[in-house]
Amino acid sequence: MANRLAASLSPYLLQHADNPVDWWEWGDEAFAEARRRDVPVFLSVGYAACHWCHVMAHESFEDEEVARVVNAAFLPVKVDREERPDVDAVYMAATTALTGHGGWPMTCLLTPAGDPFFAGTYLPREQLLGLLENASRVWREQRDQVLESGAHVAQRLREVTGPPAASPVPASVLDRAVTRLRTDHDDARGGFGGAPKFPPSMVLEFLLRHHARTGSPDALAMVRSTAAAMARGGMYDQLAGGFARYSVDAGWVVPHFEKMLYDNALLLRVYAHLWRATGDPLARRVAEETAAFLVRDLRTGEGAFASALDADTVVDGHSHEGLTYAWTPAQLADALGADDGARAAALLSVTADGTFEAGSSTLQLREDPEDAAWWARTRERLLAARDARPQPARDDKVVTAWNGLAVAALAEAGALLDRPDLVEAATGAAAFVLATHDVDGVLRRTSRAGQVSSASAVLDDHADLAEGLLALHQASGEARWLTAAQDLLDRALARFVDAAGTLHDTAHDAPALFARPANRSDNAEPSGASALAGALTTLAALTGSTRHREAAERALEACGSVAAAEPRFAGWALAVAEALHAGPLQVAVVGDGPQARALLGQVRRSTSPGLVHVAGAPDSPGIPLLADRPLVGGSPAAYVCRGFVCDRPVTDADALAVLLTGA
Repeated sequence: MANRLAASLSPYLLQHADNPVDWWEWGDEAFAEARRRDVPVFLSVGYAACHWCHVMAHESFEDEEVARVVNAAFLPVKVDREERPDVDAVYMAATTALTGHGGWPMTCLLTPAGDPFFAGTYLPREQLLGLLENASRVWREQRDQVLESGAHVAQRLREVTGPPAASPVPASVLDRAVTRLRTDHDDARGGFGGAPKFPPSMVLEFLLRHHARTGSPDALAMVRSTAAAMARGGMYDQLAGGFARYSVDAGWVVPHFEKMLYDNALLLRVYAHLWRATGDPLARRVAEETAAFLVRDLRTGEGAFASALDADTVVDGHSHEGLTYAWTPAQLADALGADDGARAAALLSVTADGTFEAGSSTLQLREDPEDAAWWARTRERLLAARDARPQPARDDKVVTAWNGLAVAALAEAGALLDRPDLVEAATGAAAFVLATHDVDGVLRRTSRAGQVSSASAVLDDHADLAEGLLALHQASGEARWLTAAQDLLDRALARFVDAAGTLHDTAHDAPALFARPANRSDNAEPSGASALAGALTTLAALTGSTRHREAAERALEACGSVAAAEPRFAGWALAVAEALHAGPLQVAVVGDGPQARALLGQVRRSTSPGLVHVAGAPDSPGIPLLADRPLVGGSPAAYVCRGFVCDRPVTDADALAVLLTGA
């Protein structure tokens, strides 16, 4: 019999709709029921693509004995961390504080007031049963101590997890960040630090921008090394494009197999920018293949983008991580024939011993094949054979922030690579999210199959969506995206900044948690603060608004302490700082035809991190950069302004290149 989760829009919650555990969704009703029954809350947080979440579900939440104990003595609440990042953030802070580490699935025991008195991650069935029995007894026999402990933990977390003091990010901090990253860089295998290795997308973007501003050879070398290592290894899907979540080893050989929208959006942008900076054909190939993966495998019927492909493939009711993606030499031979199979095995590092599990291997492409045509045919044949296998499930909820990142990446890549189809894909996603997720002036976090959830958007939803809209405005020249972005950012400034000027991840009218999250670290995706700083920086440059530039500087200063102390966890903040130091560099191209396209192409090839641009007819309504920018002698022209001081317009692409290089 289905439980209350059957009506949820979250694919993760729907995975638990048939559990014997009598789950509730997070909300006032659940906590009211816990108070009525006078029982603690059993909180379980995870996400659809999480391997260990599936393991704990099969071991424990599908188990009748576990369900009997949970249902009798607790009020069980299941949360999709991607739908409710605010809930995840505050209880992950508790988990990390109480255990020294975090991760998913997250398991917490709460008082009916929401205060945590136990926190952990994955628990095997027997350990979970022991915890439940002990916690139930303590709740009955030592209630006052439990309540006091929970209140104390909540108070201490409020004290120690508040945002750090604001700090500027001068150029000296950017220089020191490169030095620190150089120390952490793995010269042999790319990336930073040891296993597990996560794709450092935002750090790479910072390093590309730093190289563009300063000419630092170290910064560019680290990007090239890491980008090539990731693209050559097993973490990159050599057949269908796109990156898995992370590598479990230091050499990028074996991934944790889920493929996330946010990772691939951020990495698409990095590889497109690397190609722009260097002309590296590998970077262009990976950018185009990653874009193809997004459009082919993650685009929904409504034109937006789904959240992820799962790590696991389910066969006969059992989950197998990586089953769809790994190969043995025999499987290659079956798909290709003996000769081509052996040739592919040598090329793709598929060995008899295997690099993964049970003698299977991930596919690596450590060198480009000599016969490119043979490899293109072989790749198609292998992908067709793989498509015939059981496939991982798709988490098809649409997350506002992640779609914003995808819109930005596809719009920029489409403009840079002369791929109007990618700009069109970005346009479809932006239009859907604005039409569906913006409800009566309040942005929502997610939707599924066109139905929007009740979960309110957090700060990064506003900022990342605005980032995407501003990139789309520059790629398309359409004023509507600039207007929508400014509206979102003005709402964010009104709703996420408190009376003391502190920036928070939840709005002032959001349901209260035991602490109000205010993250300043860039982890798997930009923090709300750094994302806001970046979008405001671009908006200010496109509009000339000093108010928005000052707001951008304040938002960046909120991240300044982390940027100075831990550059690996402040990649986007550092990238935004590069844009602020280099810009604003504003370029307007007026006119149409081949001459205008040549000018626009020259602009888009510029690597200046502070550059914004727009192209269109002179005095196009709603586009400040095109105001009072006439044609020159009846011909298309480019207007270049640095720091709001403008050069004379130019009509020749070579002359424009000189101006932009001087910038």
